[in-house]
Amino acid sequence: MKATDWVVPGAKIKRWGLLLAVGLILFCLSITFAINYYSKGMQFIILMIILAFIGIFTVLFALKALAKSVLSALSNNKINTLNPEGLSSLLNEKRISVKGPKIVAIGGGTGLSTMLRGLKQYSSNLTALVTVADDGGGSGVLREDLGILPPGDIRNCILALANTEPIMQKLLQYRFQDGMLKGQSFGNLFLAAMDGISDSFEEAVKKMSDVLAVTGKVLPITLDDVRLCAETDRGEVILGEFNIGHRDSNDVSNIERIYFNQKNVKPLNEAIDAIMDADIVVLGPGSLYTSIIPNLLVEGVCEALQKTKAIIVYVCNVMTQPCETQGYSLSDHIKAIEKHTKKGIIDFCIVNTASIPDDLKERYLLDGAELVRVDAEVVEKMGIELITGDFKAVNNNLVRHDSNRLAKKIIELVSEFVLSRDKDRVLDYYYARERLNT
Repeated sequence: MKATDWVVPGAKIKRWGLLLAVGLILFCLSITFAINYYSKGMQFIILMIILAFIGIFTVLFALKALAKSVLSALSNNKINTLNPEGLSSLLNEKRISVKGPKIVAIGGGTGLSTMLRGLKQYSSNLTALVTVADDGGGSGVLREDLGILPPGDIRNCILALANTEPIMQKLLQYRFQDGMLKGQSFGNLFLAAMDGISDSFEEAVKKMSDVLAVTGKVLPITLDDVRLCAETDRGEVILGEFNIGHRDSNDVSNIERIYFNQKNVKPLNEAIDAIMDADIVVLGPGSLYTSIIPNLLVEGVCEALQKTKAIIVYVCNVMTQPCETQGYSLSDHIKAIEKHTKKGIIDFCIVNTASIPDDLKERYLLDGAELVRVDAEVVEKMGIELITGDFKAVNNNLVRHDSNRLAKKIIELVSEFVLSRDKDRVLDYYYARERLNT
């Protein structure tokens, strides 16, 4: 940044800098004189001590006023904060790294990647922890053929955070239409190939992220080859994530619990570290039983969520989901999470309360889905602060979350309840607020 940015008229930075210098000089001279000329008597020494205290008071007052003026200049754009001549230049010159709030997003499927596209506009301090229980579609085929962890959800999250040209995005999302690779995603094959030249699947994910210049990190929640199981309220056991989410439409039983086909599923250490170091942890959006809860079943994840100082936010789906959450209210979603973890683990819940077009509502009803009913009183009695609003988006007759509106609300939450209350995170706070205003 230009040196003149610090001395723009009205910024009140010069005067407090000068007063700071005066205070330091007064303090130093007073102490020096008191030591060198103590023979002049007690009255002289007392006078020097008084002047030293005046110097200390002046320094403290000037520092406080200087900090206030700098922050005021930043917030009022007297120092241009979001252009090459402004805050970014200031941070580079001062060697201070401001990446935004530390956000950990836990889930899988379309919901998680949709939210990540919005969040990367506000922070580069992102970590996506992704389920590896998927065993359907192209991911399931590669899992069986090559013995690798399912790449589909991880691929979607990497692409959501990637800084690539549109043609590269289109290429990695391309699905083959014919031959033995029919239905397979090129991005899945790319990650599978990267796994072949890496020492571990974790390393393959990191290499693919580096190649695509990903903002933040994408991590599998575990490296164990797990299978998801579900037990219904009729006592039936269903094996496999795909089978859980694609039961017979005539099956009206509800999922009682889900679990892994093996015990002691170990987490990725980096995933636990990310949760403990986060400012905010976001659960969802995504399929309740096949995208969100599987991550929480991994050993150590629930304990980390209890111990972390981060605020924990659950983003509920806009619509209920056939085979998983048919007929569920908002509180039913939360109770399912608490049943598989611990009560009181969620601090905030973001839920859509806006309606959708009647024709679309009828179409969803034919598939056994409906808008999630918000039973606010029940949720608030659970000690969870409810955040409602219009968070929906309708694209190609599908109801999803609006990635930007959802991301803005998450950034507002972490700014208000974390960054603003930490004096060491002042730059993060103003950076986040400035991004929200653009």
